Amino acid sequence: MQITGMLYGAKLLQFAEFPVPEVLGPDASEEAIKALIERHGSVFVKPVFKGGVGKKGKAGLVGRAKDLKTALAEKERLYFVEHRHGNQVAKSNGVTFEAAVPATHEVYFSITDSTRFRAPTMTLTHCGGMDIEEVPRENVAQIPFDPLTGLKAFVVANALADIGAPKEVISPLVQQLPKLWELFHDFGMTTLELNPIRMRPGKNGRLTPVACDFKCGFDRDDPRWHRLNLPAHLFAADYSDFEQEINQLRTHQGQSDVYVINSGGTILAPTFGGGANSLVTEMLGDDAIISSDFGGNPPYEKMKAVASICFKHWLKQSNVLFIIGGKSNNTDIYETFRAMADALREHFGAHGPTPLYVVVGRGGPNLVRGMGVLRDTCEALGLPYRLFGFDSAMSEVVDYARAVNEWMKAGGREAVARELRIAPAARAA
Repeated sequence: MQITGMLYGAKLLQFAEFPVPEVLGPDASEEAIKALIERHGSVFVKPVFKGGVGKKGKAGLVGRAKDLKTALAEKERLYFVEHRHGNQVAKSNGVTFEAAVPATHEVYFSITDSTRFRAPTMTLTHCGGMDIEEVPRENVAQIPFDPLTGLKAFVVANALADIGAPKEVISPLVQQLPKLWELFHDFGMTTLELNPIRMRPGKNGRLTPVACDFKCGFDRDDPRWHRLNLPAHLFAADYSDFEQEINQLRTHQGQSDVYVINSGGTILAPTFGGGANSLVTEMLGDDAIISSDFGGNPPYEKMKAVASICFKHWLKQSNVLFIIGGKSNNTDIYETFRAMADALREHFGAHGPTPLYVVVGRGGPNLVRGMGVLRDTCEALGLPYRLFGFDSAMSEVVDYARAVNEWMKAGGREAVARELRIAPAARAA
Protein backbone atom coordinates (compact mmCIF):
# COMPACT_ATOMS: atom_id res chain seq x y z
CA MET A 1 0.00 0.00 0.00
CA GLN A 2 2.08 2.89 -1.29
CA ILE A 3 1.75 6.43 -2.56
CA THR A 4 4.33 8.07 -4.80
CA GLY A 5 4.48 11.52 -6.29
CA MET A 6 3.32 14.95 -5.24
CA LEU A 7 -0.31 14.78 -6.35
CA TYR A 8 -1.27 13.24 -2.99
CA GLY A 9 2.14 13.73 -1.36
CA ALA A 10 1.68 17.51 -1.24
CA LYS A 11 -1.68 17.06 0.48
CA LEU A 12 -0.24 14.68 3.06
CA LEU A 13 2.71 16.95 3.79
CA GLN A 14 0.31 19.78 4.58
CA PHE A 15 -0.68 17.82 7.72
CA ALA A 16 2.89 18.34 8.94
CA GLU A 17 3.06 21.91 7.59
CA PHE A 18 6.10 20.89 5.56
CA PRO A 19 6.83 23.20 2.59
CA VAL A 20 5.89 21.86 -0.85
CA PRO A 21 5.96 23.34 -4.37
CA GLU A 22 2.76 24.41 -6.08
CA VAL A 23 1.22 21.36 -7.75
CA LEU A 24 -1.55 21.04 -10.36
CA GLY A 25 -3.27 17.74 -11.12
CA PRO A 26 -4.36 16.04 -14.36
CA ASP A 27 -7.51 18.16 -14.58
CA ALA A 28 -5.61 21.49 -14.62
CA SER A 29 -6.80 23.93 -17.27
CA GLU A 30 -4.46 25.44 -19.85
CA GLU A 31 -4.91 28.83 -18.17
CA ALA A 32 -3.84 27.41 -14.81
CA ILE A 33 -0.80 25.69 -16.31
CA LYS A 34 0.25 28.87 -18.10
CA ALA A 35 -0.15 30.92 -14.93
CA LEU A 36 1.93 28.39 -12.98
CA ILE A 37 4.74 28.67 -15.53
CA GLU A 38 4.61 32.47 -15.39
CA ARG A 39 4.86 32.45 -11.59
CA HIS A 40 7.77 30.01 -11.34
CA GLY A 41 9.58 30.18 -14.69
CA SER A 42 9.16 26.47 -15.49
CA VAL A 43 7.31 23.34 -14.41
CA PHE A 44 8.08 19.65 -14.17
CA VAL A 45 5.57 17.30 -15.81
CA LYS A 46 5.41 13.89 -14.13
CA PRO A 47 3.21 10.84 -14.78
CA VAL A 48 0.86 9.63 -12.04
CA PHE A 49 1.19 5.93 -11.24
CA LYS A 50 -0.88 3.87 -8.83
CA GLY A 51 1.11 2.27 -6.05
CA GLY A 52 4.86 2.60 -5.72
CA VAL A 53 7.11 2.55 -8.76
CA GLY A 54 10.60 4.01 -8.93
CA LYS A 55 13.31 5.13 -11.35
CA LYS A 56 10.97 7.37 -13.35
CA GLY A 57 13.59 10.06 -13.86
CA LYS A 58 16.22 7.62 -15.14
CA ALA A 59 13.64 6.23 -17.56
CA GLY A 60 13.08 9.68 -19.06
CA LEU A 61 9.58 9.96 -17.64
CA VAL A 62 9.96 13.44 -16.15
CA GLY A 63 9.47 16.37 -18.51
CA ARG A 64 10.31 20.04 -18.02
CA ALA A 65 8.54 22.94 -19.72
CA LYS A 66 9.09 26.69 -19.80
CA ASP A 67 6.06 27.45 -21.97
CA LEU A 68 2.51 26.15 -22.35
CA LYS A 69 3.09 24.45 -25.71
CA THR A 70 5.91 22.32 -24.31
CA ALA A 71 3.93 21.53 -21.17
CA LEU A 72 0.99 20.25 -23.21
CA ALA A 73 3.30 18.19 -25.42
CA GLU A 74 4.82 16.58 -22.32
CA LYS A 75 1.33 15.95 -20.95
CA GLU A 76 0.43 14.10 -24.16
CA ARG A 77 3.66 12.05 -23.99
CA LEU A 78 3.34 11.02 -20.35
CA TYR A 79 -0.39 10.85 -19.64
CA PHE A 80 -0.77 7.12 -20.38
CA VAL A 81 2.90 6.11 -20.47
CA GLU A 82 3.92 2.59 -19.40
CA HIS A 83 6.91 2.18 -17.09
CA ARG A 84 8.83 -1.02 -16.40
CA HIS A 85 11.18 -1.21 -13.40
CA GLY A 86 12.60 -4.67 -12.79
CA ASN A 87 9.66 -7.08 -12.86
CA GLN A 88 7.22 -4.29 -12.02
CA VAL A 89 5.10 -2.77 -14.78
CA ALA A 90 2.89 0.27 -14.20
CA LYS A 91 0.72 2.39 -16.46
CA SER A 92 0.20 6.07 -15.84
CA ASN A 93 -3.24 7.60 -15.63
CA GLY A 94 -2.64 11.33 -15.64
CA VAL A 95 0.17 13.81 -14.97
CA THR A 96 1.07 16.47 -12.46
CA PHE A 97 2.50 19.92 -13.15
CA GLU A 98 4.91 20.89 -10.38
CA ALA A 99 6.52 24.29 -9.96
CA ALA A 100 10.30 24.30 -10.37
CA VAL A 101 12.20 25.07 -7.16
CA PRO A 102 15.57 26.81 -7.62
CA ALA A 103 18.24 25.47 -5.28
CA THR A 104 21.94 24.67 -5.00
CA HIS A 105 21.52 22.05 -2.25
CA GLU A 106 19.43 18.86 -2.38
CA VAL A 107 18.69 16.58 0.58
CA TYR A 108 17.51 12.98 0.94
CA PHE A 109 15.40 12.10 3.99
CA SER A 110 13.46 9.02 5.03
CA ILE A 111 11.92 7.36 8.07
CA THR A 112 11.42 3.60 8.01
CA ASP A 113 10.56 0.79 10.39
CA SER A 114 13.99 -0.83 10.49
CA THR A 115 14.26 -4.58 11.05
CA ARG A 116 17.99 -4.10 11.62
CA PHE A 117 17.62 -1.72 14.57
CA ARG A 118 14.13 -2.83 15.66
CA ALA A 119 13.21 0.83 15.83
CA PRO A 120 12.12 3.67 13.55
CA THR A 121 15.21 4.87 11.72
CA MET A 122 16.05 8.16 10.04
CA THR A 123 18.22 8.12 6.91
CA LEU A 124 19.60 11.53 5.94
CA THR A 125 22.15 12.92 3.50
CA HIS A 126 22.90 16.30 1.99
CA CYS A 127 23.61 14.52 -1.34
CA GLY A 128 19.97 14.19 -2.37
CA GLY A 129 18.42 13.90 -5.80
CA MET A 130 20.01 10.52 -6.46
CA ASP A 131 19.56 6.92 -5.34
CA ILE A 132 20.56 6.57 -1.71
CA GLU A 133 22.55 3.43 -2.62
CA GLU A 134 24.80 5.52 -4.85
CA VAL A 135 25.73 8.06 -2.15
CA PRO A 136 29.11 7.45 -0.42
CA ARG A 137 28.49 5.91 2.98
CA GLU A 138 30.43 8.62 4.80
CA ASN A 139 27.84 11.13 3.57
CA VAL A 140 24.84 9.14 4.84
CA ALA A 141 23.51 9.18 8.41
CA GLN A 142 21.32 6.24 9.46
CA ILE A 143 20.08 6.88 12.98
CA PRO A 144 17.54 4.80 14.97
CA PHE A 145 15.51 6.69 17.56
CA ASP A 146 13.04 6.02 20.33
CA PRO A 147 9.42 6.00 19.08
CA LEU A 148 8.22 7.16 22.50
CA THR A 149 10.13 10.44 22.24
CA GLY A 150 9.98 10.71 18.44
CA LEU A 151 12.42 12.40 16.08
CA LYS A 152 13.99 15.22 18.04
CA ALA A 153 15.76 18.26 16.59
CA PHE A 154 19.08 17.34 18.21
CA VAL A 155 19.03 13.95 16.43
CA VAL A 156 18.80 15.74 13.07
CA ALA A 157 21.43 18.33 14.05
CA ASN A 158 23.94 15.70 15.22
CA ALA A 159 23.41 13.61 12.11
CA LEU A 160 24.00 16.55 9.76
CA ALA A 161 27.12 17.56 11.65
CA ASP A 162 28.48 14.00 11.54
CA ILE A 163 28.20 13.75 7.75
CA GLY A 164 29.69 17.19 7.13
CA ALA A 165 26.59 18.89 5.75
CA PRO A 166 26.97 22.57 4.72
CA LYS A 167 26.28 24.86 7.67
CA GLU A 168 23.61 26.85 5.85
CA VAL A 169 21.32 23.80 5.47
CA ILE A 170 21.53 22.58 9.06
CA SER A 171 19.31 25.07 10.87
CA PRO A 172 16.41 24.98 8.32
CA LEU A 173 16.42 21.17 8.29
CA VAL A 174 16.56 20.97 12.09
CA GLN A 175 13.43 23.13 12.21
CA GLN A 176 11.44 21.27 9.55
CA LEU A 177 12.40 17.57 9.49
CA PRO A 178 11.15 16.61 13.00
CA LYS A 179 7.63 17.54 11.84
CA LEU A 180 7.65 14.51 9.55
CA TRP A 181 7.71 12.07 12.48
CA GLU A 182 4.20 13.15 13.44
CA LEU A 183 2.99 12.51 9.88
CA PHE A 184 4.69 9.10 9.87
CA HIS A 185 3.42 8.06 13.29
CA ASP A 186 -0.08 9.51 13.31
CA PHE A 187 -1.23 7.85 10.09
CA GLY A 188 0.20 4.33 10.34
CA MET A 189 3.05 4.65 7.85
CA THR A 190 5.81 2.08 7.49
CA THR A 191 8.04 4.29 5.35
CA LEU A 192 8.23 7.97 4.41
CA GLU A 193 10.75 9.26 1.88
CA LEU A 194 11.41 12.72 0.46
CA ASN A 195 13.95 12.84 -2.35
CA PRO A 196 14.91 15.44 -3.19
CA ILE A 197 14.23 18.13 -0.64
CA ARG A 198 15.47 21.24 -2.45
CA MET A 199 16.81 24.05 -0.27
CA ARG A 200 15.16 27.15 -1.74
CA PRO A 201 16.79 30.51 -0.90
CA GLY A 202 14.51 33.23 0.44
CA LYS A 203 14.74 37.00 0.08
CA ASN A 204 16.90 37.25 3.18
CA GLY A 205 19.19 34.47 1.96
CA ARG A 206 17.86 31.92 4.45
CA LEU A 207 17.16 28.49 2.95
CA THR A 208 13.77 26.76 3.11
CA PRO A 209 13.51 22.98 2.59
CA VAL A 210 10.88 22.15 -0.07
CA ALA A 211 9.79 18.56 -0.70
CA CYS A 212 9.98 17.94 -4.45
CA ASP A 213 9.19 14.24 -4.52
CA PHE A 214 7.30 12.01 -2.12
CA LYS A 215 6.95 8.33 -1.32
CA CYS A 216 5.25 6.60 1.58
CA GLY A 217 3.97 3.18 2.51
CA PHE A 218 1.14 2.32 4.91
CA ASP A 219 0.41 -0.65 7.11
CA ARG A 220 -3.07 -1.25 5.79
CA ASP A 221 -3.97 -3.25 8.88
CA ASP A 222 -3.28 -0.16 11.01
CA PRO A 223 -6.59 1.75 11.07
CA ARG A 224 -4.93 5.15 11.48
CA TRP A 225 -4.50 5.55 7.71
CA HIS A 226 -8.29 5.84 7.42
CA ARG A 227 -8.01 9.31 8.97
CA LEU A 228 -6.62 10.57 5.66
CA ASN A 229 -9.82 9.73 3.73
CA LEU A 230 -7.78 8.61 0.74
CA PRO A 231 -9.75 7.17 -2.20
CA ALA A 232 -9.76 3.36 -2.28
CA HIS A 233 -8.77 3.20 -5.95
CA LEU A 234 -5.45 4.86 -5.07
CA PHE A 235 -4.09 1.54 -3.78
CA ALA A 236 -5.43 -0.69 -6.55
CA ALA A 237 -2.20 -1.46 -8.37
CA ASP A 238 -3.87 -4.26 -10.34
CA TYR A 239 -7.36 -4.49 -11.78
CA SER A 240 -7.81 -8.30 -11.84
CA ASP A 241 -11.11 -9.39 -10.30
CA PHE A 242 -9.28 -11.80 -7.99
CA GLU A 243 -6.93 -9.22 -6.47
CA GLN A 244 -9.73 -6.68 -6.16
CA GLU A 245 -11.89 -9.16 -4.22
CA ILE A 246 -9.05 -10.17 -1.91
CA ASN A 247 -8.07 -6.57 -1.26
CA GLN A 248 -11.60 -5.76 -0.09
CA LEU A 249 -10.89 -7.98 2.92
CA ARG A 250 -7.96 -5.87 4.10
CA THR A 251 -10.32 -4.00 6.43
CA HIS A 252 -10.55 -7.12 8.63
CA GLN A 253 -8.09 -8.59 11.10
CA GLY A 254 -5.17 -10.51 9.61
CA GLN A 255 -3.20 -10.09 6.43
CA SER A 256 -4.41 -10.75 2.89
CA ASP A 257 -1.46 -9.80 0.72
CA VAL A 258 -1.78 -11.45 -2.67
CA TYR A 259 -0.30 -11.12 -6.14
CA VAL A 260 -0.99 -13.17 -9.27
CA ILE A 261 2.30 -14.67 -10.47
CA ASN A 262 1.09 -16.84 -13.34
CA SER A 263 -2.55 -16.96 -14.34
CA GLY A 264 -1.79 -20.24 -16.14
CA GLY A 265 -0.12 -21.94 -13.14
CA THR A 266 -1.19 -25.28 -11.68
CA ILE A 267 -0.35 -25.01 -7.96
CA LEU A 268 -2.67 -22.91 -5.79
CA ALA A 269 -0.58 -22.10 -2.72
CA PRO A 270 -2.30 -20.14 0.08
CA THR A 271 0.75 -19.28 2.19
CA PHE A 272 1.07 -18.11 5.78
CA GLY A 273 4.02 -15.89 6.72
CA GLY A 274 6.35 -13.60 4.81
CA GLY A 275 9.36 -15.93 5.08
CA ALA A 276 7.34 -18.90 3.87
CA ASN A 277 5.97 -16.81 1.03
CA SER A 278 9.46 -15.88 -0.19
CA LEU A 279 10.69 -19.48 -0.14
CA VAL A 280 7.55 -20.98 -1.68
CA THR A 281 7.31 -18.38 -4.44
CA GLU A 282 10.95 -18.87 -5.41
CA MET A 283 10.85 -22.68 -5.38
CA LEU A 284 7.52 -23.11 -7.18
CA GLY A 285 8.43 -20.67 -9.95
CA ASP A 286 5.96 -20.55 -12.83
CA ASP A 287 3.92 -23.45 -11.42
CA ALA A 288 2.60 -21.14 -8.69
CA ILE A 289 -0.59 -19.24 -9.49
CA ILE A 290 -0.39 -16.69 -6.69
CA SER A 291 2.08 -15.27 -4.20
CA SER A 292 0.33 -14.71 -0.88
CA ASP A 293 0.64 -14.08 2.84
CA PHE A 294 -2.56 -14.89 4.72
CA GLY A 295 -0.99 -14.89 8.20
CA GLY A 296 -1.68 -12.58 11.11
CA ASN A 297 -4.13 -14.87 12.93
CA PRO A 298 -7.17 -14.22 10.71
CA PRO A 299 -10.56 -15.06 12.21
CA TYR A 300 -12.68 -17.87 10.81
CA GLU A 301 -14.96 -15.60 8.77
CA LYS A 302 -12.13 -13.81 7.01
CA MET A 303 -10.13 -16.95 6.26
CA LYS A 304 -13.19 -18.65 4.83
CA ALA A 305 -13.89 -15.64 2.61
CA VAL A 306 -10.28 -15.53 1.39
CA ALA A 307 -10.26 -19.26 0.64
CA SER A 308 -13.60 -19.07 -1.16
CA ILE A 309 -12.30 -16.32 -3.45
CA CYS A 310 -9.13 -18.29 -4.20
CA PHE A 311 -11.12 -21.44 -4.98
CA LYS A 312 -13.64 -19.59 -7.15
CA HIS A 313 -10.94 -18.13 -9.38
CA TRP A 314 -8.27 -20.84 -9.46
CA LEU A 315 -9.33 -24.26 -8.19
CA LYS A 316 -10.64 -25.55 -11.54
CA GLN A 317 -7.22 -25.23 -13.18
CA SER A 318 -5.19 -26.36 -10.17
CA ASN A 319 -3.49 -29.73 -9.85
CA VAL A 320 -2.39 -29.10 -6.27
CA LEU A 321 -3.94 -27.18 -3.39
CA PHE A 322 -0.80 -26.41 -1.39
CA ILE A 323 -1.49 -24.97 2.07
CA ILE A 324 1.88 -24.02 3.52
CA GLY A 325 3.37 -21.93 6.31
CA GLY A 326 6.02 -21.92 9.00
CA LYS A 327 5.58 -22.76 12.67
CA SER A 328 3.19 -20.12 13.91
CA ASN A 329 3.45 -18.39 17.26
CA ASN A 330 -0.07 -17.00 17.52
CA THR A 331 -2.15 -18.08 14.50
CA ASP A 332 -4.82 -20.60 15.51
CA ILE A 333 -4.23 -23.40 12.98
CA TYR A 334 -7.55 -25.04 13.80
CA GLU A 335 -9.52 -21.91 12.96
CA THR A 336 -7.71 -21.25 9.68
CA PHE A 337 -7.82 -24.89 8.53
CA ARG A 338 -11.47 -25.28 9.56
CA ALA A 339 -12.34 -22.19 7.51
CA MET A 340 -10.45 -23.46 4.45
CA ALA A 341 -11.98 -26.92 4.77
CA ASP A 342 -15.50 -25.47 4.95
CA ALA A 343 -14.80 -23.24 1.95
CA LEU A 344 -13.52 -26.25 -0.04
CA ARG A 345 -16.56 -28.34 0.86
CA GLU A 346 -18.94 -25.52 -0.10
CA HIS A 347 -17.09 -24.93 -3.39
CA PHE A 348 -17.45 -28.60 -4.35
CA GLY A 349 -21.11 -28.47 -3.37
CA ALA A 350 -21.79 -25.38 -5.50
CA HIS A 351 -19.54 -26.08 -8.52
CA GLY A 352 -19.00 -29.82 -8.46
CA PRO A 353 -15.78 -31.77 -7.82
CA THR A 354 -12.49 -31.11 -9.61
CA PRO A 355 -9.38 -33.33 -9.77
CA LEU A 356 -7.13 -32.06 -7.01
CA TYR A 357 -4.33 -33.24 -4.72
CA VAL A 358 -4.11 -31.51 -1.32
CA VAL A 359 -0.68 -30.99 0.27
CA VAL A 360 -0.37 -29.28 3.67
CA GLY A 361 2.67 -28.17 5.68
CA ARG A 362 2.23 -26.19 8.89
CA GLY A 363 3.06 -25.85 12.57
CA GLY A 364 1.55 -23.95 15.44
CA PRO A 365 -1.27 -23.89 18.03
CA ASN A 366 -4.03 -26.50 17.59
CA LEU A 367 -2.20 -28.09 14.65
CA VAL A 368 -3.49 -31.63 15.21
CA ARG A 369 -7.13 -30.53 15.43
CA GLY A 370 -6.71 -28.40 12.31
CA MET A 371 -5.14 -31.17 10.29
CA GLY A 372 -7.86 -33.53 11.50
CA VAL A 373 -10.48 -31.23 9.97
CA LEU A 374 -8.63 -31.09 6.64
CA ARG A 375 -8.13 -34.86 6.65
CA ASP A 376 -11.82 -35.51 7.26
CA THR A 377 -12.80 -33.05 4.52
CA CYS A 378 -10.43 -34.54 1.93
CA GLU A 379 -11.64 -38.08 2.69
CA ALA A 380 -15.28 -36.99 2.51
CA LEU A 381 -14.66 -35.34 -0.88
CA GLY A 382 -12.58 -38.23 -2.18
CA LEU A 383 -9.41 -36.17 -2.65
CA PRO A 384 -5.88 -37.54 -2.20
CA TYR A 385 -3.89 -35.65 0.42
CA ARG A 386 -0.59 -35.52 2.33
CA LEU A 387 -0.10 -33.66 5.61
CA PHE A 388 3.27 -32.50 6.98
CA GLY A 389 3.76 -31.26 10.54
CA PHE A 390 6.12 -28.77 12.15
CA ASP A 391 9.02 -31.27 12.16
CA SER A 392 9.20 -31.37 8.34
CA ALA A 393 11.61 -29.07 6.48
CA MET A 394 9.63 -26.56 4.45
CA SER A 395 11.86 -26.96 1.40
CA GLU A 396 11.16 -30.72 1.39
CA VAL A 397 7.43 -30.09 1.60
CA VAL A 398 7.66 -27.70 -1.36
CA ASP A 399 9.61 -30.34 -3.31
CA TYR A 400 6.87 -32.85 -2.53
CA ALA A 401 4.18 -30.48 -3.84
CA ARG A 402 6.18 -29.97 -7.04
CA ALA A 403 6.53 -33.74 -7.50
CA VAL A 404 2.80 -34.21 -7.02
CA ASN A 405 2.15 -31.49 -9.61
CA GLU A 406 4.34 -33.33 -12.14
CA TRP A 407 2.53 -36.59 -11.37
CA MET A 408 -0.82 -34.90 -11.91
CA LYS A 409 0.39 -33.55 -15.27
CA ALA A 410 1.61 -37.03 -16.29
CA GLY A 411 -1.72 -38.77 -15.80
CA GLY A 412 -2.50 -38.34 -12.13
CA ARG A 413 -5.20 -35.80 -12.86
CA GLU A 414 -7.08 -38.34 -14.95
CA ALA A 415 -6.65 -40.96 -12.23
CA VAL A 416 -8.08 -38.65 -9.58
CA ALA A 417 -10.93 -37.73 -11.94
CA ARG A 418 -11.80 -41.41 -12.34
CA GLU A 419 -11.91 -41.84 -8.58
CA LEU A 420 -14.23 -38.84 -8.39
CA ARG A 421 -16.26 -40.25 -11.29
CA ILE A 422 -15.96 -37.10 -13.33
CA ALA A 423 -14.50 -36.29 -16.74
CA PRO A 424 -11.12 -34.49 -16.49
CA ALA A 425 -12.23 -31.93 -19.05
CA ALA A 426 -10.44 -29.02 -17.41
CA ARG A 427 -7.01 -30.58 -17.55
CA ALA A 428 -4.29 -28.25 -16.26
CA ALA A 429 -1.21 -27.84 -18.42
